[in-house]
Amino acid sequence: VQILLKLWRNGFSLDDGELRSYSDPTNAQFLESVKRGEIPLELQRLVHGGQVNLDMEDHQEQEYVKPRLRFKAFSGEGQKLGSLTPEIVSTPSSPEEEEKSILNAPVLIDDSMPATKIQIRLADGSRLIQRFNQTHRVKHIRDFIIQSRPAFATTDFVLVTTFPNKELTDESLTLQEADILNTVILQQLK
Repeated sequence: VQILLKLWRNGFSLDDGELRSYSDPTNAQFLESVKRGEIPLELQRLVHGGQVNLDMEDHQEQEYVKPRLRFKAFSGEGQKLGSLTPEIVSTPSSPEEEEKSILNAPVLIDDSMPATKIQIRLADGSRLIQRFNQTHRVKHIRDFIIQSRPAFATTDFVLVTTFPNKELTDESLTLQEADILNTVILQQLK
């Protein structure tokens, strides 16, 4: 393993890493090992008994300046293209927001009939939670989205279940017939 030790006026750095102060006892031990011609214990652990080539640069007349990070290709996270699950940007809503969403609901609920809660994850990353009767139709979910977010009225979208992923193509089915009681529904833009 090739390691570059740079000595600065106010400390030292390893391989363009953070500045390490000369006054810190751990760092003083590190430098003492180097002065004795030994490989410091920290580096021995790093290479697991392998060979270490320690190069040194003297910059003791200069103050440490943090180096600019070099671009590393493919250093980020991967994203699955065409994923049925949109990336959720918003934070989960609190129970108060959930209640507010239900109280301002444009859906009429018959309290004498069985009800269910549906969470809808919108394509913009936000989510809605709404109570529906089990006899409401899939079309009512679409209407609720448009009433809650009028911007989607002119947008072509489909509703999809989360797992297994299935597009809800027959919007005349009741929520019970579509088997989406107490589930999460995704909105996907076409």
